[in-house]
Amino acid sequence: MTASAFDHPFLSGLFGDDEISAHLSADADIRAMLSFEAALAKAEGAHGLIPQRAASRIAEACRGFTADIAGLNVATARDGVVVPDLVTQLRTSVGGEAAQYVHFGATSQDAIDTSLMIRLKAIVFLFSGRLDAIVRALDALDRQYGQNSLIGHTRMQAAIPIAVSDRLRTWRAPLEGYHDRLRGQRFPIQFGGAAGTLDRLGGKAAAIRASLAQELGLTDEPQWQSQRAPIADLANLFSLITGSLGKMGQDIALLAQAGGEIELAGGGRSSAIVHKQNPVGAETLVAFSRFNAAQLSAIHQALVHEQERSGAAWTLEWLVLPQMIMATAGALRLARELTGNILRLGGS
Repeated sequence: MTASAFDHPFLSGLFGDDEISAHLSADADIRAMLSFEAALAKAEGAHGLIPQRAASRIAEACRGFTADIAGLNVATARDGVVVPDLVTQLRTSVGGEAAQYVHFGATSQDAIDTSLMIRLKAIVFLFSGRLDAIVRALDALDRQYGQNSLIGHTRMQAAIPIAVSDRLRTWRAPLEGYHDRLRGQRFPIQFGGAAGTLDRLGGKAAAIRASLAQELGLTDEPQWQSQRAPIADLANLFSLITGSLGKMGQDIALLAQAGGEIELAGGGRSSAIVHKQNPVGAETLVAFSRFNAAQLSAIHQALVHEQERSGAAWTLEWLVLPQMIMATAGALRLARELTGNILRLGGS
């Protein structure tokens, strides 16, 4: 048994998402941190802060480097972060005079937060594509069933007849807005050095940061190591996405409960009642929505970073954000499956 439903041996069949979890793996994190170290050396070499030969050697070593994961595990228990031992291992791999220039002027948070932004950029790109697929599926349902009628409900009571288009519009409109927000999302480089001042880079700090951001495909912005709005904003968007998908799931579950207004394909068998077809996907969308809503409060707790860096608040993000990402991934996957499994909607 695992501690998380997202990688549980059988619960992951409902909650998990292999495509997204790959971006949250230790291997993906290490690759992204090595990309940071290689790009940092390249930028510092280009601006004359470290020798060009050293920069080239570091970049070459990063490409062929394989970390000792067991060693990183032991070191993280001691140091609280993985980077000190990762840098030590990398310096050994680089060897010679160039080794002293590995991670020059940077700190652990620079590597870890920049790795996160690199991977979040890839994840958000995938989320954007999934949202687009859901919107297109809802458009197709609207074309096919939009003129059919439903009984509109207010405060859980039957009100007046509405068109299927009216209900679909309430599902689709917020998703279109979230899609646009994902497409316009900025992913800032984190590069501040020991206390956010890039003190070891002197007058070349801003130019090196800009080159580093460009090399990694991230936005060049001043350090944000103790101002966590970039994380909180994205977590809030994830919660909004799952919230709107949860509303759609709740509506579909209620339509299935009423009977006659929706027909769904797919599973949902009962072990006790043979004729039942439970709206599993719809119910799970509601669960993901409530899960992310609860986790978002923890991300907002992590906004309180004391002075120039917080260990406690930063660690809290590591516990919470991956779970929110996986819940959002699962919701988007299930919503696309669910919209494709609607065989009939409304009455003629």
